[in-house]
Amino acid sequence: MKKLRGNAIVGQSGGPTAAINATLAGVIRGAFADECIVKLYGMLNGIEGILRENLVCLNDRFASEEEISRLEHTPAAALGSCRKKMPDISTGLDTYEKILEVFQKHDIRYFFYIGGNDSMDTVAKLSAFFANRGYDIRIIGVPKTIDNDLVLTDHTPGYGTAAKYIAVTTQEIIRDCAVYNTPAVTIVEIMGRNAGWLAAAADIGKYIGRESPDAVYFPEKDFNMESFFEDVENALKKHPNVLIAVSEGIRFADGRYVGEGQQSGAVDVFGHKYLSGAAKVLEGAVKERFGCKVRSVELSLPQRCSSHVASETDLCESVMIGKAAVAAAADEGVTGVMMAYRRISEKPYKIDVIYSDVSKIANEVKELPDEYINERGNGITAECADYILPLIQGEAYPEYIDGVPSYFII
Repeated sequence: MKKLRGNAIVGQSGGPTAAINATLAGVIRGAFADECIVKLYGMLNGIEGILRENLVCLNDRFASEEEISRLEHTPAAALGSCRKKMPDISTGLDTYEKILEVFQKHDIRYFFYIGGNDSMDTVAKLSAFFANRGYDIRIIGVPKTIDNDLVLTDHTPGYGTAAKYIAVTTQEIIRDCAVYNTPAVTIVEIMGRNAGWLAAAADIGKYIGRESPDAVYFPEKDFNMESFFEDVENALKKHPNVLIAVSEGIRFADGRYVGEGQQSGAVDVFGHKYLSGAAKVLEGAVKERFGCKVRSVELSLPQRCSSHVASETDLCESVMIGKAAVAAAADEGVTGVMMAYRRISEKPYKIDVIYSDVSKIANEVKELPDEYINERGNGITAECADYILPLIQGEAYPEYIDGVPSYFII
């Protein structure tokens, strides 16, 4: 294989996570160590940074191992993010020509894009464009999403830490709710538009000798209000303090989101409806039906940015996959792929890093499988817990100065 010498560029896209910078740190480590990569640039705010030629030389910005290590424990996207949908090449050729112009100007021969499903769509489109133009470049997608809904990978960087936060926070809320004898229902809303992987993490307590919510509902199963009322009523008969967890994307049988009425109906550039409000809708329904004390809680942004409760497994694997992306591109000559995890064994838990054709991944969704959801559709199975538990193991605390975390800022 011919070695390709030139500069590389890396960017971050979509919703940030507490592990996306660990993946960036992996790319940085890999690029700095590879003799084929002369300089590593960061695109600020994802693909928009290329179109505006808003780049930063990371060789100049990271002068020490200490800085890279601090980056690993910094939440959110250090390079900034975007939610830009790339046009079809046939209708938006000017956009692609602008990217080519910037790449030629800076001798960019390696492109690493850290993101989720919509970001892999960008990787697929750029791969097709550059292949057609004959420009020698290696284009690699590096996965990221707390939703864990990318196909052809066992799991995604960022999911383990978000799942750990949800599992821990659920235990804390359960203890808080247990202090009174007054009948009360608490409904916790968890992120997850099309897949229930995050909500599933709330329910692992019952498989490790801890407490769990009385019911958990997922987007994969039609939500039925009468069945929900039955679950609440049965739980209230057992104890006064009921906890319910729901994915933000739970839907009725006709396809309507439970929380749809709480929103404006607006959609983002990818056509996704803005979600939240399912718990608030159910709060009102429980109040009307049972007349008891009821509250709703949205875990919201802390699910994806709580680095103080990061999974050590997640951060270590995130660094690993970033370094592997550089090796695949520079050493193996791979392009047009997304890096992925393959689970080799369950006990002991072991994974390795592979890659798959990104065109088979973009715009697909990996849902929580039926065997991971109990028969009633309101909780997880032991098989699901076995899948999640290895991903949340270990603690990886950021450095604390004056009592608060010290983060790396570009």
